[in-house]
Amino acid sequence: MATWQETFKKINEFKYELPKSFLEGMRVPGIIYADEQMMDHIFSENAHIQVANVAYLPGIVRASLAMPDIHYGYGFPIGGVAAFDPENGGIISPGGVGFDINCGVRILRTDLKREKVLPKIKDMVYALANNVPCGVGRVGSIKLKLSDLEKIMKKGSTWAVENGYGWQEDVIHTEGKGCLEGADPECVSSRAKERGLPQQGTLGSGNHFVEVQYVQEIYDEAAARVMGIEKDTVTIMIHSGSRGLGHQVCTDYISIMLNASRKYGIALPDRQLCCAPVNSPEGNEYFAAMAGAANYAWTNRQMMMHWAREAFAQVVGGTPEKLGMDLIYDVAHNIAKMEMHNGKLLCVHRKGATRAFPAGHPEIPEDYKEIGQPVIVPGDMGRCSFLLVGTQKAMEESFGSVCHGAGRMMSRTKASHTFKADKLVADLAGKGIVVHGASKRGLSEEAPEAYKDVRNVVNVVEGAGLAKKVAKLKPLGVIKG
Repeated sequence: MATWQETFKKINEFKYELPKSFLEGMRVPGIIYADEQMMDHIFSENAHIQVANVAYLPGIVRASLAMPDIHYGYGFPIGGVAAFDPENGGIISPGGVGFDINCGVRILRTDLKREKVLPKIKDMVYALANNVPCGVGRVGSIKLKLSDLEKIMKKGSTWAVENGYGWQEDVIHTEGKGCLEGADPECVSSRAKERGLPQQGTLGSGNHFVEVQYVQEIYDEAAARVMGIEKDTVTIMIHSGSRGLGHQVCTDYISIMLNASRKYGIALPDRQLCCAPVNSPEGNEYFAAMAGAANYAWTNRQMMMHWAREAFAQVVGGTPEKLGMDLIYDVAHNIAKMEMHNGKLLCVHRKGATRAFPAGHPEIPEDYKEIGQPVIVPGDMGRCSFLLVGTQKAMEESFGSVCHGAGRMMSRTKASHTFKADKLVADLAGKGIVVHGASKRGLSEEAPEAYKDVRNVVNVVEGAGLAKKVAKLKPLGVIKG
């Protein structure tokens, strides 16, 4: 059996090419951003085969890409990026977006320093866990009518702000202003809406979290100043998505796309890559439903941020405004977007990958025009997370995309059997990290050792020139779903 060294062409220290000859029918090469140690794991779990399968799809442009947090997923690998040209038969695929549509992360700054928060961190974690519903099946504290839900799916974050959940500046500092145009609630099934109605404003389970952090290290003083952070500044990070609504949208459209693939004569190396041309009726309907779920997710994070602000102010005193609890930025993962690249309108799929647009790009907020779009890369709850900014090289090589997190090294099932929740909580407490989990199994699944070291992942994207580090953030308290 061939080794990865024999299979891949090494472009440089952080970039490896899977040639078109690897799989008959590949239209473009595969490109994986990684280091040699990561390549061992990627190859051992056959994630590179999924990269090759994506390269088989009609209308793909340039390459099938994978970020250093790549691991095996449904259809596309998690950490996969691919752009498709609608004018050349380009497709849209639910497997290229994923089940948790617009799973994403946002980060808030505060005027508080670590020493001010440390004595109250246990109370803070309790208040956050009390204010932000988390765990499997949890319902939110807001009661929505169907008409409210349909407005959320059309308007995204703006709906929340208009209804008193946050500030107008929050919308400005959210990717795409918290709304993906083209959403149509009529394309979302009744079952998806039923699942979404009670879950707005909830964290969910899995790798979703609310985390109180502090800035441990600054790498780019100028960019950090623009973001309003300095060493020992306390921040809050929120990671969640579209809950049951997004999962149901994906489930519904996989069935539709299996039929569409046959209808349009699209040969698939893997049924999980079922798809339809971007401009087909099925493609348009999926995009409209996916956009609705994405807007639901942005609203979800906006609502949770509002309640996190209230919890924070309740514990430390004052108001969110006086505490300087401004949203730095919110980025989406698991999404397909129509974007201009090299003068062409492409359908860019980012599954377990995040946007990283450079300085001067028209789609980023005015106050970040000189430094580039903030990029948020959460790690595991025992190590650290990073703030970065996008680069022009990312636009040239990866359609303005980078990694979305650390990436799993171990399956949830194996982690749940390997790590004991009580010991995990005690070990983290020994490191000064207070953890609240909705379930013991959920905590075991999220053990730090189940993930790649995010420091290595971020070093790859920076070494490859796709993003620049701004700050390292260390956890103080974590609420897990």
